Amino acid sequence: MRSVFVATQAAARHMGEGGRIIAIGSTNAERMPFAGGGVYAMSKAAVTGLTRGFARDLGPRGITVNNVQPGPVDTDMNPDSGDFAESLKGLMALDRYGRAEEIASFVAYLAGPEAAYITGANLLIDGGFAA
Repeated sequence: MRSVFVATQAAARHMGEGGRIIAIGSTNAERMPFAGGGVYAMSKAAVTGLTRGFARDLGPRGITVNNVQPGPVDTDMNPDSGDFAESLKGLMALDRYGRAEEIASFVAYLAGPEAAYITGANLLIDGGFAA
C-alpha cells in the first residue's frame, strides 16, 4: 500500500491534464477464500480506498486514478496448474486462470483517451472469482 501511495504522489507532481494513474491491486481486496491471506487482503483493500481518495484529490487537475484488480493469472509465481490452481479454479465463474495479455489490454484501455471519464474505480478482471 505504501508503494502505491508514494508512487502516486511522485507521479502526480509531474502530471498534467489528462494524466492517468493505474494501480494494480487484487481481487482479494473483495474476496479472500482461504486461510492465511488476511494481511494480503488488507493491503489490497487499502489500495481500493486510496484509489478513491486520490481520484477526488487529482480529479480537478484532469488526472484519473483507477485500480485494476486481477484474479488468478498464469505467471511463473502463480502457475495455472497444480493443486493450488485447481482449488482456485473451482471458485471462479470461468474455469481458468487469466493471461497476462488480458490484464495488460485492460490497463492499456484505462490509459487511453476512451477511458477519460473513468476515475476512482476499482475494476475486477478476475474470471468471476469475486462473483
